[in-house]
Amino acid sequence: MFRVVIPARYASTRLPGKPLREIAGRAMILHVLDRAQRAGAAEVIVATDDARIAAACRAAGADVEMTDPAHPSGTDRLAEVVARRGYADDDLIVNVQGDEPLIAPANIAQVAGLLAATPQAAIATLATPLAAADFADPNVVKVVCRRDGLALYFSRAPVPWPRDARLAGDAAAPPPALRHVGLYAYRVAALRRLASLAPTPLETSERLEQLRALEHGLPIAVAVAAEPPGHGVDTEADLERVEARLRG
Repeated sequence: MFRVVIPARYASTRLPGKPLREIAGRAMILHVLDRAQRAGAAEVIVATDDARIAAACRAAGADVEMTDPAHPSGTDRLAEVVARRGYADDDLIVNVQGDEPLIAPANIAQVAGLLAATPQAAIATLATPLAAADFADPNVVKVVCRRDGLALYFSRAPVPWPRDARLAGDAAAPPPALRHVGLYAYRVAALRRLASLAPTPLETSERLEQLRALEHGLPIAVAVAAEPPGHGVDTEADLERVEARLRG
């Protein structure tokens, strides 16, 4: 059994009011909600700081928690919901971002199942094969893993660097890294701990919150996503792309 929490805030630098922007005639947050509800979760909760988002979700029959607008991240918003609901330490929570209207329900179920099946892990996440063209792109987060599937490191840099191939001039050598997908499942105890910790040096340097977990010894299980991840929405161009896909 797992629960889904969808953090959704109104403020956005590049796309203000993003959760309520219409895609194919419906607010974006409602598309996310529909897909999360098809993943088999025991509960799906929208965690927001905005009355307009709350009203739109409640009108669609959603379970909504109003949360502190001062939260610096979605993880902190999740932790507030967990505290209010009184979930047990071993309960599983999946964080589904409110700007992922094309998220695959199968991937939501997969990441929850991965955490349930990996008792040594505190967190689980997904990845996809990394295209060679994306290897040096700092906007693409890479993850390298141990043999048992636990994460060793996440980075915006091209890691691991294939030194011998590059020295030999083989620019086409495929990197043995994976492209990280920002979908997480947490054990409640790990979520509480993570939210209580201050940002760490590696996290601050890379601007990747998951490094805080690794720096504090919280193991992260990684698996290749069952389905290709859908395109998220950060800009007007993203909105148009997703609109075209949904209107298909």
